[in-house]
Amino acid sequence: MRIENGALVIRDGFTHYPQEQARYRFFPGDLEIPPRIILLDGSGTLTFDVMSWLSEQSITLARIKWTGEIAVVANGRGYCADPAKTEWQRSTRADESLRLAFAADLIGRKLTASVQTLENHFPRSPAQENAILRAEAGADRLKREQLADMNSIFAIEGECASAYFAAWRDLAIRWTGINRKPIPKDWNEFTSRSSLLSGVKPKNRLASHPVNAMLNYAYTVRQTQLQIDAVANGYDPTIGIMHNRHQGSAAYILDMIEPERPKVDAAILRFIAKRSFATSDFVIRADGVCRLSPRLARIIATLVG
Repeated sequence: MRIENGALVIRDGFTHYPQEQARYRFFPGDLEIPPRIILLDGSGTLTFDVMSWLSEQSITLARIKWTGEIAVVANGRGYCADPAKTEWQRSTRADESLRLAFAADLIGRKLTASVQTLENHFPRSPAQENAILRAEAGADRLKREQLADMNSIFAIEGECASAYFAAWRDLAIRWTGINRKPIPKDWNEFTSRSSLLSGVKPKNRLASHPVNAMLNYAYTVRQTQLQIDAVANGYDPTIGIMHNRHQGSAAYILDMIEPERPKVDAAILRFIAKRSFATSDFVIRADGVCRLSPRLARIIATLVG
């Protein structure tokens, strides 16, 4: 970014080769000037001329890490969100009826998307049919029932999620080269979305199975994309409506990811159907946690990118 003859000139960075560099030129008072400029994981320096120009035009500059977290905010109020949008976030969360309607819509869209994933990526079976019936009934209940509280929504979601992942137990996973380098016995089939390392309670952060490791990584990539979009569009990622904020967590992004999860699942299922995995695709940590190899992680990132 630099000032040339009173105009702000922006040159995009390079992400691949070959690539033609894009240039943007904005004059003072230009109707096409954006309210905020997002610098995604960039490096380098800024001049005082650029910062003064941005301040005069009431433009906020935010540098975002590759994880989606805001690293630096320059100019304006030191806050890059749109006041009108953050007020909508706060007021929707504060009004219980609006909050319930927002959450019911999110989970309803999630259940509808899960039906498509089940129909497109699993053969007909009692488990698949049951999961579809549960999801359709759950989506219908979210539309027509008078929901008492957020726990009512979570209960419907939980019942549907249990049936949804039960249909995954017929998932075929192909392996190559395991006679030379064996894999853990439980890696031959998918039995649960929950991690064996997290106990009986359904938690899945510490994946102990390759499918869960791929899902966790893909969800994280999609959350990062959603967080970048939210910041760029003026929302505050920490102001959740359905989800609660814990120590500055991106609660609003946890809201936004819900309808996206079955779509991410579909991308991973397509990948699993086409690939024969090797032991080298995964790494088992000393504590038993399964992680993706760097090469596989790059591939997974492109599936949801």
